Amino acid sequence: MSGHFNSLLKSLGDKKARIGIVGLGYVGLPIVLRFCEEGFEVKGFDVDPEKIKHLKKGKSYIKHIPSEKIALFTRGPRPRFSATCDMSELKGMDAVIICVPTPLSDKREPDLSYVENTGKEIAKHLRPGQLISLESTTYPGTTDELLLPMFKARGLKAGEDFFLVFSPEREDPGRVDFSIKTTPKVVGGITKKCARLGSALYSNIVDRVVEVSSTRVAEMTKLLENIYRSVNIALVNELKMLCDRMGMDIWEVIEASKTKPFGFQAFYPGPGLGGHCIPIDPFYLTWKAREFDFSTRFIELAGEINSNMPYYVINRVMEALNDRGKSMKGAKVLVLGVAYKKNVDDLRESPSLELIRILKEKGASVKFNDPFIPLAVSHRKSFRMRSVPLKGLKDYDCVLIATDHTCYDYRKIVSESALVVDTRNATAGIKSRKIVKT
Repeated sequence: MSGHFNSLLKSLGDKKARIGIVGLGYVGLPIVLRFCEEGFEVKGFDVDPEKIKHLKKGKSYIKHIPSEKIALFTRGPRPRFSATCDMSELKGMDAVIICVPTPLSDKREPDLSYVENTGKEIAKHLRPGQLISLESTTYPGTTDELLLPMFKARGLKAGEDFFLVFSPEREDPGRVDFSIKTTPKVVGGITKKCARLGSALYSNIVDRVVEVSSTRVAEMTKLLENIYRSVNIALVNELKMLCDRMGMDIWEVIEASKTKPFGFQAFYPGPGLGGHCIPIDPFYLTWKAREFDFSTRFIELAGEINSNMPYYVINRVMEALNDRGKSMKGAKVLVLGVAYKKNVDDLRESPSLELIRILKEKGASVKFNDPFIPLAVSHRKSFRMRSVPLKGLKDYDCVLIATDHTCYDYRKIVSESALVVDTRNATAGIKSRKIVKT
């Protein structure tokens, strides 16, 4: 075994290794704190100076991460965590974890510019004995096709001079029943030594590491997890539309099906897909599959169904307004919730933004309320709106529940509204002719 391997393995085991995290968002910041909790010295890297400014003050910019937790590790005589925009400091890290975004382009193709730019910075400062881990979700082959050549160009050998792994993030913002520590971590390496060091790195912060045979298997694992969810959500969305037409409540059907103790897992319909994974990951695989002259028809059909759900919801809103002698044009609509899931401040790929866009396109006057997002900004969708107070509900022609935050008093909302269109079954158990479920 190489000297670099043994030295790094020992420093990881002794918790003396210096950990660098590139990308301090919903994925990177929780990992920073987890390593700090285990006694590691951690440096965070981000191109956004505002994030660095907040962190240096011990303040959080993510709702479910309390500022007190950040301050705990950034203050005191020997702080464990510091943050910087200076990428030259990567050279001082023993292990570097990449947690940057991997969005889709306007043409629904992978945008790996963040990964590529980060790789170039790491390559510029790469030194012998470093471990690099990519966590950003991507297509199988990214680690060995994109990052590996950059690092090898420095004249260093993978598995001997430097070590490269892929370990997909499994962060679920706002979740309380599982944490980073209790969620198994999949690790695949360019070589066996790389994989072993990757396992040694993550075994410090998780209860179980699952080592796989290659970076490509690890990359495909993350895609399978989210494509599985995408396809099943598409199935239940399609059945929701059928049940609406047949005069049945899909939510009641799902609850009944859940009573079977085997062979069934409940998935729930909604106004569309949101978040950083499920709306995006399937397209990474369909794009890569074309290189192998393979059509992923099942995945693409699921994507088509899920992408059309906002239009279906708006049609249901139009029907509900028409039944009450109202036109969509000029109707006052209040959208409840713009976060992509309940109880978080995460706007990424939220279907609420599409709902608002379509409503405005059809002539409605639209406002939104979200206690977690006072100002909703999406540069990719050219979207910017402020949350309005949750009052004067009787003045709206329709209240559209897009995100089922638990802090909402749904009984009060129904009683004070003229019409409530519920896309999340948030009004379950409330009997009122004002409610239209969709």
